[in-house]
Amino acid sequence: MGMSPEELFALREKRFDDIVALREPDKVPVIPLVTTYFPTRVKGFSNRDAGYDQPLRFRCMKEVALEYGWEFAVPNGLFTSQGLDAIGMLQVRWPGGDLPDNAPFQYVEGEYVTSDEYDELLADPQGFTVRKIFPRVGSEFAGLGQIPLPPLHWVSNGYYVQQVLARMLAAPPMRRALDALVKLADAAAVSDAAMYAHIQEMADLGYPWLWSCVSMTAFDLVSDYFRGLRGSSLDMYRQPDKLMAAIDLMRPAAIELPKGVVAMGGVPRVFIPMHRGADNFMSEETFEKFYWPSFRELIDALIEAGITPIPLFEGHYTSRLKYLAELPVGKVAAHFDFVDRKKFKELCGDVMCFWGNVPASLLCTGTPQQVKDDVKQLVDLFGGRLMIDANLGVPDEARPENVMAMWEAVEECGVS
Repeated sequence: MGMSPEELFALREKRFDDIVALREPDKVPVIPLVTTYFPTRVKGFSNRDAGYDQPLRFRCMKEVALEYGWEFAVPNGLFTSQGLDAIGMLQVRWPGGDLPDNAPFQYVEGEYVTSDEYDELLADPQGFTVRKIFPRVGSEFAGLGQIPLPPLHWVSNGYYVQQVLARMLAAPPMRRALDALVKLADAAAVSDAAMYAHIQEMADLGYPWLWSCVSMTAFDLVSDYFRGLRGSSLDMYRQPDKLMAAIDLMRPAAIELPKGVVAMGGVPRVFIPMHRGADNFMSEETFEKFYWPSFRELIDALIEAGITPIPLFEGHYTSRLKYLAELPVGKVAAHFDFVDRKKFKELCGDVMCFWGNVPASLLCTGTPQQVKDDVKQLVDLFGGRLMIDANLGVPDEARPENVMAMWEAVEECGVS
């Protein structure tokens, strides 16, 4: 392009910011929101390799980003498998664990907080998490539920730290849990070193890192990780006050975690996967009561902190567009899974840009021309207020020629 890496880096950042702010960019970019196994698969490696070999995974990510015309260095949605091994993870299954080498990882849906444990969780969320939730999500943490750890404020003096807390920590079940935590930290350090080296290498080539961390709505935190879909759905009718209290408990955490990461020098963009808010998950009445308020609070807080929210509206969101139209204008990078495109333009086209929505099914089973036709429909409809991606990031099973076709399409039609 006849530009230095520094100039390319600045151009790509500006292009992204212009599109979010609803200013006309110089071109429509291809920016996958996230990848999992596509980069390693297309390079001939197994899903197991992707989880256990961090330098290999990031090398493949770099090569794929350059080959397929991606505008940003794209974060990867995988856990480090060594970390999963370290704690005996029960909440995730992964290739090389108890799944075949080319299976995708799987989240294990469950009620990790039972319906009668709300009061205990709300009374002592820190202690409950250590004593009850940790042993349920990691087999190596079983000792945390066997030793009657006192509240930390009860041992907040040097005498009890040595005479009480130290002896509890020395108990064999507790030592096993502590050893697992150290192994987890070591695995994270190795993975992070590979990731930071990748981020720097991509920056040196002119590619910014897309987002710094993940946050979630307070409802999704409770539903995903505490009660499960079944439990939280029942709670909306059987014990709505306790469900709402748990949502209120998680609201500050949803906001402060990403703000803290960005303040430490991270990229001022935060990914927000929207798991339970789709119009085929809950009624409009329950959406307004349980989901929308904490989501709106999260969006407003991030914007106030100078952070660009990147909500991924998973599932069908056409019926929710009237709510999204209330969000701050030109501040949200909205990524869509399924939505009526024309309805979005009508209700939200002057509020936020449009990102994603090229069907994963098309990338996996269609032809390059079909992909190009779909991309061109998006460009014709939205002009420059658009970023191209599949509906949930590039799918693992996407045909390489179809992923390439997204880039070829925008190069052919540019901004209309």
